[in-house]
Amino acid sequence: MDFDFQTLAFLAFAAVAAGAGLAAISARNPVHAVLYLVLTFFSVACTWILGNVEFLGLTLVLVYVGAVMVLFLFVVMMLDMDKVPMRQGFVRYLPVGLIVAAVMLVQMLVLIGVRAAAQAPLADNAAAGGEAPNTIWLARALFTDFMLPFETAAVILTVAVVAAVMLTLRRRPGAKHQNPAEQVRAKPAERVRLVKMQAEVPVVEAPKAEEGTP
Repeated sequence: MDFDFQTLAFLAFAAVAAGAGLAAISARNPVHAVLYLVLTFFSVACTWILGNVEFLGLTLVLVYVGAVMVLFLFVVMMLDMDKVPMRQGFVRYLPVGLIVAAVMLVQMLVLIGVRAAAQAPLADNAAAGGEAPNTIWLARALFTDFMLPFETAAVILTVAVVAAVMLTLRRRPGAKHQNPAEQVRAKPAERVRLVKMQAEVPVVEAPKAEEGTP
């Protein structure tokens, strides 16, 4: 079976995605797990771009790698974890970060080489085959044939966000919390309280004369 450069690149990206995903679920350090997950998403995006689904690949990089994973990383670093001291600086995470960055750089160079060898710009791939661009095809598919699963996924994600917020809103001893309902029901008379106090004039004592002075 003959393999061309594009097929070999696809298999390499898939292998990196599988390895990074396995490392993400087996890493004992949560920050390392997030970094491996970033590499997994980026590798999957490269496979999508090779499959002429450029819009999904770029969306995966911009949304998940560029926003969601960075947010996860900041949230993980701010969690109060007893097993791993998370506030000892970023130097301990530098080796894994450099490895992930180096692999992503190599993947970008390979992807650019594959697309250049194919001699087909990203925007003209679908048009060259006589089909609509993948953005139009994706929009038509989501809002026609897959409308119900799309809306169901949106509802599930909304419920997951609400559940995550409810799980994190736990009462901690010694922490101050606001009650918006009590703040709204407050009346002007309850906000300011006038207290009448009797004024007292301080009595200044005269200095005592020293012995032997006239």
